[in-house]
Amino acid sequence: MRSLSDIAEEYEFLEADERYRLLIELGRELDPMPDALKTDATLVRGCSASVWVYPVEQGDRLQFLADSNAAITKGIIALVLSAVQGKPADEVAAMDIAEALAPFDLKNQLSSNRTQGVPNMIALIKDHASRLAAG
Repeated sequence: MRSLSDIAEEYEFLEADERYRLLIELGRELDPMPDALKTDATLVRGCSASVWVYPVEQGDRLQFLADSNAAITKGIIALVLSAVQGKPADEVAAMDIAEALAPFDLKNQLSSNRTQGVPNMIALIKDHASRLAAG
């Protein structure tokens, strides 16, 4: 997975249509999530599209599988995950993920229905990181 800073560097120089294409490409680069993991328990509430996020045990480091039935939304998921994948749980628990995503200005770049579930996805990730960091 690309680093968030690498993605931001590329994103900064793209026009709106190219930014959509980049998000779609990022979504395609996510590790596949088995259909068996796409359950009500892994469904992120508040998203206009269906979004599933599943934590994978990697010691004290965070790893998630995620998917969506919408290409742009899946790209947004990839952005969020690129901010946290492989990082220590305590670091992510203390991290301001929304601030890390600020350079992408998603609220102004995308329609509100595409971004409305992002805070819920961030909350789910931070809750998992906090539990993992607490032991």
